[in-house]
Amino acid sequence: MSARDPIQRLVRELARPPSIGEKTATRLAFHILRAPEEQARELAQALLDVKERVRFCSRCMNLTEDDPCAICADTRRDQKTLCVVASPPDLLAIERTGGYRGQYHVLHGVLSPLEGIGPDDLRIRELLLRLGSTGGPEQRPSEIDEIILATSPNVEGEATALYLGKILRPIGVKTTRIASGLQVGGELEYADGMTITRALDARRPI
Repeated sequence: MSARDPIQRLVRELARPPSIGEKTATRLAFHILRAPEEQARELAQALLDVKERVRFCSRCMNLTEDDPCAICADTRRDQKTLCVVASPPDLLAIERTGGYRGQYHVLHGVLSPLEGIGPDDLRIRELLLRLGSTGGPEQRPSEIDEIILATSPNVEGEATALYLGKILRPIGVKTTRIASGLQVGGELEYADGMTITRALDARRPI
């Protein structure tokens, strides 16, 4: 197939996301080809909608159509506990357990020097602004009693948690780390609900 072939172009575009190889992209492309035309149009429209309508929640940095997002707007949730996660899929993994009813902050990544990802590439500044902190405990907002660092227990996640623990310590708010019930080196996004619940329940001070 030539580079201008529409099938090859579709395969190439489908293979762009991480963890999707050419074989998987090829299967997806031919599935789309075999599907009814209406399904293909709905898929195309869904892709356009997600790019045009989804944005960052100005409070927690989660991806949302409405600002603030549904979690931040829910006054029934605990306003005194803030769970810091690396990504929206991690937030969804915790939400699926039904055991956590506090607030969130999404970093959109973890520290990874080998990939050139440093503190300025994460939503750390927004976290500090949300806490009203410039480094002094006198500026800690009274509604936040605990910050839970819920990054994955791999090298990058642990490094991110340690860094956050260090910069949050002067604020004077209790900061905890989820327990190591999660498999070391694993990803929070793929953990089962019971494991995540136990890791949150057994969190430790950092």
